[in-house]
Amino acid sequence: MKKIDTFTNKKVLVLGLAKSGESAARLLVQLGAKVTINDGKAIEDSQLLTELENLEIRVIAGHHPLDLFEESFDYLIKNPGIPYENEMVVRALELNIPVLTEVELAYLISQAPIIGITGTNGKTTVTTMIAEILNRDGQSAKLAGNIGFPASEVASQANSEDTLVMELSSFQLMGIETFRPKIALIVNLFSAHLDYHGSQEAYEEAKWQIQKNMTADEYLVLNFNQEKSQILAQQTQAQVVPFATNEKVDGAYSLNGKIYFRDEEIMPVSDLSLPGEHNLENALAAIAVSKLSGVSNAAIITVLSNFAGVKHRLQYLGQLGGRKIYNDSKATNILATQKALSGFDHSSLWLLAGGLDRGNGFDELTEDVQELKGMIIFGQTAPKLKALAEKLNIPVFETDNVASGLTLAYEKSDDKDTILLSPACASWDQYKTFEERGDLFIASFQSIKSAMND
Repeated sequence: MKKIDTFTNKKVLVLGLAKSGESAARLLVQLGAKVTINDGKAIEDSQLLTELENLEIRVIAGHHPLDLFEESFDYLIKNPGIPYENEMVVRALELNIPVLTEVELAYLISQAPIIGITGTNGKTTVTTMIAEILNRDGQSAKLAGNIGFPASEVASQANSEDTLVMELSSFQLMGIETFRPKIALIVNLFSAHLDYHGSQEAYEEAKWQIQKNMTADEYLVLNFNQEKSQILAQQTQAQVVPFATNEKVDGAYSLNGKIYFRDEEIMPVSDLSLPGEHNLENALAAIAVSKLSGVSNAAIITVLSNFAGVKHRLQYLGQLGGRKIYNDSKATNILATQKALSGFDHSSLWLLAGGLDRGNGFDELTEDVQELKGMIIFGQTAPKLKALAEKLNIPVFETDNVASGLTLAYEKSDDKDTILLSPACASWDQYKTFEERGDLFIASFQSIKSAMND
């Protein structure tokens, strides 16, 4: 990592522990800072507390004491999820203390160039695709950021031969000052996190921060399927490289069943491993970034033809007796399930759905589930989904959970059918998280497959 003296002998308050806060605090100590961590929740991990204290990091937890600011901090490093309305952040800004996020810290010390990916939907999938393509081509790509690997930790271990492929949330991007990726990508922009940002305009403004410091020497990849992205393309200093479906653009695009980058044919759309229009967009975004990074077509084709998806996000598990099995447990709302359903032939598709009843109906799914071969339902919303299926004359069967649901779907389905878990509901009626729900589905898949091989 770069040896910088920005934080040497400076007093830094890290607000919020979690993974990114801990990573930032440890890095700041290496950079010579005097670090205090403040978390509003009590910290029960005694081993972690001991480790931090051994690093001479002071930890104050269980409340936010405003009188801490009497100590004249030089910087505040904020956990991305903490809103700017938080009393500690408000006080820091009143005192003109710079408020940064861990992403900015990572940028300041990174020797490795950064590819920054943001957007509303699909950014985890695209980030993973890009890293796998670069690594397949022999480059050294390291996942970082909102994808689960603290950016400052990864940056501190990377060198100039590496590339950080960094997923960035709107929360993280609000706290950048000098952050500047060599390539930035905005996958798409839809309505999200309005409870945090207050308005769609504020949310999109936060996302747009990704190109704040970029110049004509860097590339900004934008989704030209969205008119708002075409408008934004006129408002940046970076070189804009678009991607689009069914339209030729000066970047990545698909036409007549084939994918191109600037007139160069890359691969047939039908060779993409993940179905659906949204996954075609994801692939085009990844191809644009990969080609700008000098990657070979062979690496792109190999990865995108075999990409199994991110765990629990339309993840292809494999086959059971000729049936293709997909785990989309991350689909915790109707919109996510609609997107998943769009990529399959309904005449051979079995949908597993159900979960927490939030009081909503499922009429929005009517057009999306038309002509399904069958539905397997479970959880609190099973009666509502059953009513929808019966109204549309779709064969429907109720079961206890996703594990028994896969067994039932296997028994009812035929060779060459597809079985898709895409619940359209949160998991909390039966599971702690959507990950737990998806893991149970995966375990059921493995159990059935093992029994078939015995």
